[in-house]
Amino acid sequence: MHNSQDIKQKLQQLELILRRELMLVIKDSLKSTEVAHVTMQTPLGQLIDYLPRVKLADTDIFTRLMRLDAAYCQLELGLYGLCSDCEVDIEAYRLITDPTEQRCTQCEQKFRREHRHELRLDH
Repeated sequence: MHNSQDIKQKLQQLELILRRELMLVIKDSLKSTEVAHVTMQTPLGQLIDYLPRVKLADTDIFTRLMRLDAAYCQLELGLYGLCSDCEVDIEAYRLITDPTEQRCTQCEQKFRREHRHELRLDH
């Protein structure tokens, strides 16, 4: 992933995959009498706003869509590939593995440690 066009194309491919997954999740989660108010063409922001209303905010697909939206915003602002915590370049292999990656390895490890600690305190 060298230029912003390559990155945007990779993000768009991921978006298509996530949208397909989301349509299946919504179909499976809604009662047969409910109608999904989203389609494959629904803007990303509206999809993200819709999921909490149908009790899907705690799902993996919601998290992945949020990360995708953040990656698009960072790309537009010229900040794509910078760690959201320390602002250094995220390692290339991490972005190749997941183009929506938000943190460098060091900050991701710190985040996970702190998050695990918070979970332990909650119980």
